[in-house]
Amino acid sequence: MGSILIAMHGANDSKVIANIVRGSGMSLNINICETGAEVLRVANDRDYGVVVCEQNLRDTNYTEIADMLPNNFGMVVLTKDPSIEIMREDMVKLISPFRRGDLLDTIDMVMQPFYRRMKRKKAPPPPKRNADDQKLVAKAKHMLMERNGLTEEEAYRYIQKNSMDLGRKMVESAQMILTLYSDA
Repeated sequence: MGSILIAMHGANDSKVIANIVRGSGMSLNINICETGAEVLRVANDRDYGVVVCEQNLRDTNYTEIADMLPNNFGMVVLTKDPSIEIMREDMVKLISPFRRGDLLDTIDMVMQPFYRRMKRKKAPPPPKRNADDQKLVAKAKHMLMERNGLTEEEAYRYIQKNSMDLGRKMVESAQMILTLYSDA
C-alpha cells in the first residue's frame, strides 16, 4: 500500500491535508511528520509514496529532502512562490491557495508511476507446468520440428502463438497439434 507523508510547519495544516486525503477514499497510509529527518526515516520504511511538504521545514528544506528521498517516493511541494525550482520529474509544486480537488489530483498524479511499478513487482510468476504437461508440449514441439523443419525455438513460438491466437493454454494447443498430426 502506498504512503503519504505530510510535513508542514503547523500541526493543524498537516491535519487538514490528512483529512482531505482520508475523505477522498484513497487507500494510503498517512503519516504526519514534523521534520525532514522524520520524513526520510519513515520513507525508508515504506514501499512507495508521496511526500507533501512546504518549501521549508524546521530542520531542512524541500530540496534537501528530495536529494535524500528514496527512488520510490515523489514529492508535492505546497508553496505560495510560483518561482521555486522543481529538480526532479517526480516532483510537482502546487501553488497556494489550491482547491481540494487540485491537491488530490496532484497527489494521485505523482503516486501513479510508483503504484504501477510496485504492482508489476508484486505480480505472481506464471504457474509452472507439471511434468506431464511439459512432456506434451515437448512432444508437440518435436513433431513440428520433425515434420515442418522448424528449429526448437520456432516450434515453441509456433505453439505459443497458436495458443495466444486461440485463447488457449499451451498444453491445449500442443494436444491439438499432436491430434492433427497423428491423424495425418
